[in-house]
Amino acid sequence: MILRLLTLPVTAPIEGIAWIGEQLLERANAELDDKENLQKRLLALQLAFDLGEIPESEFEEQEEELLLAIQEMEEQAESQEPHP
Repeated sequence: MILRLLTLPVTAPIEGIAWIGEQLLERANAELDDKENLQKRLLALQLAFDLGEIPESEFEEQEEELLLAIQEMEEQAESQEPHP
């Protein structure tokens, strides 16, 4: 306990940076999962249409929604990337 208190001025900034890194990694993984889920839904929609389970009008409507959501995610990711 005393050792922890004595080393706190040195270890606290390092632990803080590590925590921030973990938070960024979790957020990036969540965004990738979201994009993958949208792509999987798009694939399932295409399959349902190909099998004749949904009409073309419904397919086109849902496809447009999914493609717009994917495009929006990509644009958000690009706007959050640091530019040199």
